[in-house]
Amino acid sequence: MAALLPVEDAQARLLALQGALPSNKIAFSECFGCYISDDVIAQRDQPAAPLSAMDGYAIRFVDLPGPWTVIGESAAGAAPDRAVGAGQAMRIFTGAMLPDGADTVIVQEDVAIDGAALTMTGDGPGAHGRHIRARAADFAAGDRLLPAGTRLTPGAIAAAAMSGAGQLAVGRRPRVAILTTGDELVQAGRSLTAGQIPDSNSPMLTAMLAGEPAEVSLPHHARDDRATLAKVLKELARRHDVIVTVGGASVGDHDHVRGALADAGGRIDFWKIAMRPGKPLIAGTIGDTILLGLPGNPSSAYVTAILFLLPLIRHLAGARDPLPAVHQAPLAAPLAAGGTRRDYLRARFSAGQLTPLIGQESSMTLPLAAANALLIREIGAPPRAAGAMADYIVIA
Repeated sequence: MAALLPVEDAQARLLALQGALPSNKIAFSECFGCYISDDVIAQRDQPAAPLSAMDGYAIRFVDLPGPWTVIGESAAGAAPDRAVGAGQAMRIFTGAMLPDGADTVIVQEDVAIDGAALTMTGDGPGAHGRHIRARAADFAAGDRLLPAGTRLTPGAIAAAAMSGAGQLAVGRRPRVAILTTGDELVQAGRSLTAGQIPDSNSPMLTAMLAGEPAEVSLPHHARDDRATLAKVLKELARRHDVIVTVGGASVGDHDHVRGALADAGGRIDFWKIAMRPGKPLIAGTIGDTILLGLPGNPSSAYVTAILFLLPLIRHLAGARDPLPAVHQAPLAAPLAAGGTRRDYLRARFSAGQLTPLIGQESSMTLPLAAANALLIREIGAPPRAAGAMADYIVIA
C-alpha cells in the first residue's frame, strides 16, 4: 500500500499544478479582496506639504507668547496666498497647508481674537512644530507601500489610492465550479424520501468562497454514474479554472471521481493524505483546469477546503502567502495522543485557550457551527495536559 502523502507535500504539489492567473488593471471600486500583481510604489509624498493637525493659528514659535496680527486664512484644498512674518499669524484649519514662515500651530482654544489682534489665553503649543503633520509623514515618493501579492483590504486600498495610482493590477479571479456527487443528496429545503439527505456541502463551500477573490458558478450536481460524471467534468473544464468535486473520492463502488477524471482526459497528481478528516483528497488536472476532489462528509469537506481549496484560490489569484497561518495557544483540557494521521480537530478558541469540541466524526455538521479553530495534533504526538501549548488555525 502506498504511503499517505504528508499535508505540506500535498499542498505544495497542488499549488505547483498551475501558476498565478494573468493580471489585469481594474478600478479601486472593483478590487476589494483581490491580490495585487505589482508592488505599489508611491508616486507622491503624503502629505505633499506640511499640514495643520488642528483648527487654530499658524505662527512662528519664536514669537510666543504673542501678541500677533492675523493676516489671512488657510483652508484645506488651497495654498496660502502669503507668508507669515514676525509677529504675524494666519487662521488655519485642520488639513490646511502651513504658510511659509510658520512652524507651529496654536489651537484656537488657547487664544482670543479681537479684530485682527490675537492674544494667547491658554497654555500654548508647548513645543516647536506642535500640531503639524510633516511633509511625507505617511510616506514619501518612491516608497514601496504594498508588496506584490498583498490582499487588498479597505485599508490597503486607501493607501494605494493615496499613493497617486488610478488603477491597480490584480490577479484575475479564478472561475470555480462546485460539483457535488451522490444519489442521496437533495438540494437543501426540498422534500426528502427515505435514504436522502440535504446537500449541505454546496452552500457551505459557496459561503467559504464568498470571502475569496473567486467567481463561483451555480453549484452543479451529478449522480453516481461514471459516464455522466466524466461528461460533466469535461464540460465544466472548458469554462472554469478550478473544479471542486465533493464526494466520490474514496474507494467504494459508487466513488467515481478518479475514474471519471481519467475518462474526461484528465490525470491524477495525488490521492490520499495523511490527515484526519480528509484522507481521500484527490488533486488532478483536465487540460489547464485543476480538479480538487474533496471528501463528501461535511467536516472532511470543510477541513480540506480550509487546507487546500482556499489556498489554491488565493495562489491562483496571486497571493504572496496563500497557506493558512498557524498559531499557538494553551489547551483548556487534556488532549489524547495522536495516531497515524495528523488530526485537525474542530475546536473553540476563547479566553486565550483552545477547547476541542465534542463530536469529531467527519459526518457531523453541528460542531462546525461552533468551531472557530482547527486544533492540530501531529502524528504520534504524546498526550498533553491542560495548559500545554498547541498549534491551531483560525477558521472563523
